[in-house]
Amino acid sequence: MCRSAAGKFAGAVVFALATIAPAIAQDGSTAAAVESQAATAAAPAPPSAEERDAQQKLDATREEIRKLAEQRRLTEAEKGGVAVELRDRETRIAAIARELRQLDERLAEQQRVLAELTARQRVLEDKLKTQRDALAALLRSAYALGRHEELKLILQQNEVATTSRVLAYHRYFQRARMDRIGELLADLADLAKVQQAIAAQVADITATRDARNAETVRLDAERSERKSVLDALDASLRDQGARLAALGKDEAALLQLLERLRDVFADIPKQLQAAEPFAARRGRLPWPLAGKIEVGFGSSDDSGRAISGIVVAAGTGAEVRAVSHGRVAYADWLKGYGLILILDHGDGYMSLYGYNESLLKDVGDWVDAGEPIATAGSSGGRRHAGLYFELRVRGKPLDPRGWLKPAS
Repeated sequence: MCRSAAGKFAGAVVFALATIAPAIAQDGSTAAAVESQAATAAAPAPPSAEERDAQQKLDATREEIRKLAEQRRLTEAEKGGVAVELRDRETRIAAIARELRQLDERLAEQQRVLAELTARQRVLEDKLKTQRDALAALLRSAYALGRHEELKLILQQNEVATTSRVLAYHRYFQRARMDRIGELLADLADLAKVQQAIAAQVADITATRDARNAETVRLDAERSERKSVLDALDASLRDQGARLAALGKDEAALLQLLERLRDVFADIPKQLQAAEPFAARRGRLPWPLAGKIEVGFGSSDDSGRAISGIVVAAGTGAEVRAVSHGRVAYADWLKGYGLILILDHGDGYMSLYGYNESLLKDVGDWVDAGEPIATAGSSGGRRHAGLYFELRVRGKPLDPRGWLKPAS
């Protein structure tokens, strides 16, 4: 009968704790929110004069290159033709593809956080079970000492030793109960926070997936429209010569652009800080992406004109990576090259990456060797995806095959 009463009492305590836990969890969440707001409100350290000067120079450089790109757009628009419409279509595709990639990265991060929260929830649930079992054992032990035992012992003054011993037991069990109850309440509050965080994270993931699906539909529609533009272009051009005039590479325009970019980035040192000189890496540069060379250096591509680089086969959306440490000197659309990104590696060396579907870096950004800078595509009027890759030193083209690592 005593055991039955102790079990009921322990169960009642656990039920009471479970009942008041949400209120305590809410108080804990409120406190955490206040702490979070306080941390957010903390003002960041002001930038140094050197940092402000560097940022001003970078902003001025970006503005100069933006004006340079705008001048090229106006020049191409004045010439008219289908290249203007193609450029607009491929630029929209690039914006959507880049946003889609960002959504994929956000979704991956949200799923990683959700996995951590779920693991934390399992740990807390296991810990709560252990805490409940320990508290129930303490309650049963306390009940075994008897109801009102402290009062009885005080009245039995002739048994001083027994009274002292049993009162010590009572104090021990009282402290242990309070400690266990405090730990249990804290764990219940933590579990409530984790459960709320999981619910919020699931909602965020759902929203990100919905946005991603919508962007995918937009991207497919833009790609379809681009194909229609190319079909109309091919139907309107009488021969390969006419197509070359409309969409072929403009070597003179590229050389003029590179010359202007060298003036803009004249402050880049011959040897970039913490980087091996570009010339010393000859024969050891990583490939911008893995793939078979479709068109070799000096051969004619599908436009019918000899190229100053190579064309590497690639799937749409494949990551294009920098071959060496450098700074983004140009990132825009260029006739015959589509969406092109140009890296300045110092000492007059530059690498060019064309035909991309999207560009992942902006003018002025520093990149490391192997860092993703674009995604492969078919911009510039191509029918299938690939990467156009060039190496130049002071404007002179170099055969990339002598600089890249031997293909494995």
